[in-house]
Amino acid sequence: MPVSWWIISAAAVVTLFAITAVPVGLLAGLIVAAVTVAVLLAILLRYGAARVEVDTEHLRAGRAVIERAHLGAAEALTGEAARNAFGRDCDPKAYLLLRSYASGAVRVAINDPSDPTPYWVLATRHPERLAAALSGHSVTRS
Repeated sequence: MPVSWWIISAAAVVTLFAITAVPVGLLAGLIVAAVTVAVLLAILLRYGAARVEVDTEHLRAGRAVIERAHLGAAEALTGEAARNAFGRDCDPKAYLLLRSYASGAVRVAINDPSDPTPYWVLATRHPERLAAALSGHSVTRS
């Protein structure tokens, strides 16, 4: 999560505390602040919890997992290409892992004939590193 989101969340907690504590009382302000902190933590941690992991056998993106044997070419996308991959150029059957704070993305082709998903598009801050980690995975196993 970007630091700015945490700063905005902290400002929201302080503001709600002040709005509640002045007219109603300190205890009410503390209760509102505590509830707000709990809700914001749950939202921010849940939203930022999606991880993209590559190992020798699998690609994990959020809750989705696929064997690397079923992966095709990986293409790093930045700028307009990344925005279009999630928007106008997106196939409705594609798997998307969206993160609004990540400016890049990687499109990975899916070579499994039984899988209706043509490709995955994964938002990432480091598209070149992820594409490099996925390179060489399309070698057929015997």
